[in-house]
Amino acid sequence: MHDFDRRAFLRRAGAAGAVGGLSSLLAACGEIKGTAIGQGARAGAITTHRKAALDALAISNWPLYIDKKVNKEFVRKYHVKDFKYTEDINDNDEFFGKVQAPLAQSRPIGRDIMVLTDWMAARVLRLGYLEPLDKRNIPNARNLQPALQITQWDPNRAYSLPWQSGMTGIGYSRKATGREIKSYDDLFDPKFKGRVSFFTDPRDAANFMLLKDGIKPETATIDDVLKGIEELDKANRSGQIRRFTGNDYTTDLTKGNLWLCQAYSGDIIQLQADNPDLDFVIPEEGATLWSDNMLIPHKAAHPYAAETYMNYVYDPEVAAKIAAYVNYVTPVVGAKDVLEKTAPKLANNPLIFPDDETLSRLHPFPVLTPTEERKMNEAMQKVVGA
Repeated sequence: MHDFDRRAFLRRAGAAGAVGGLSSLLAACGEIKGTAIGQGARAGAITTHRKAALDALAISNWPLYIDKKVNKEFVRKYHVKDFKYTEDINDNDEFFGKVQAPLAQSRPIGRDIMVLTDWMAARVLRLGYLEPLDKRNIPNARNLQPALQITQWDPNRAYSLPWQSGMTGIGYSRKATGREIKSYDDLFDPKFKGRVSFFTDPRDAANFMLLKDGIKPETATIDDVLKGIEELDKANRSGQIRRFTGNDYTTDLTKGNLWLCQAYSGDIIQLQADNPDLDFVIPEEGATLWSDNMLIPHKAAHPYAAETYMNYVYDPEVAAKIAAYVNYVTPVVGAKDVLEKTAPKLANNPLIFPDDETLSRLHPFPVLTPTEERKMNEAMQKVVGA
């Protein structure tokens, strides 16, 4: 079974990038206080991509982020002659480093779709590296979940459509902690000293600290972020934090080396299949909501084929197959109705289909300038390297 293969990978390798870095400028509660669009992007961009034969399509995505049958069915349905689906995004910064030079020179990068997390998607949009979407070729875009329709970095989704979304909260072992975990304060309980982990990604780590201190990330300043990282540094130096991790936290959690940690919702759902003692909680202070987004790079050779694929995966029947495999928050309205017939347990999982009350407790990351991002990264690097 495909889901078994994915779980086995999580246990074996810590899911080398099922969601990768985090990030989100999602305005889950709707209010927009500005945009992150720079000179290179046009907020009201309109473009026309003429219909053409689907001779070729090249996609870069994260590992284990689709049931491969979905792609086979797409190729068969649209008679795609040259289809390349590459799982070569293991880290947002790493991937950006590979494609930045040609994008900066307005040269094609050999991909028609790349899937990047919100904060990196915002960066490439700000730099003018993306092609606007011709929504006439993506009628199924109307199925986008309402909570995902508004973003601070891409108003009206002129350049992006979410591939999958997820939540960053606390993953923990009920047996190890001996009690229910409800708050970020639990991460700093001396009883759990040396059994706690945070992500190395400064956005994830800082968001936890902001929420812990009662600050909404969407309104936080760089000073708030730096103060949170400084507080995290003190906890690290005291020995409270066992280590800073990437997705490899899953291995330590299942082995019992970690008792509670920063975690991605989809990972914990997968791990629960083999270890029902594990749980994922959205703390009472709130949690982070993020998306990985489908983007068409500037100068892509096959934009119409890319939009045809986007339209295909936004069909509720197809979206349900993807959600059943990856167990993250599907962006497609109607996928739940499909799963209620085929996989009712998944359809009723609030981590895959969060209700309005849950969504109201989820937050994006702060919108930072490039200079502020550098300050944040430098501060976090000192903590991780301490």
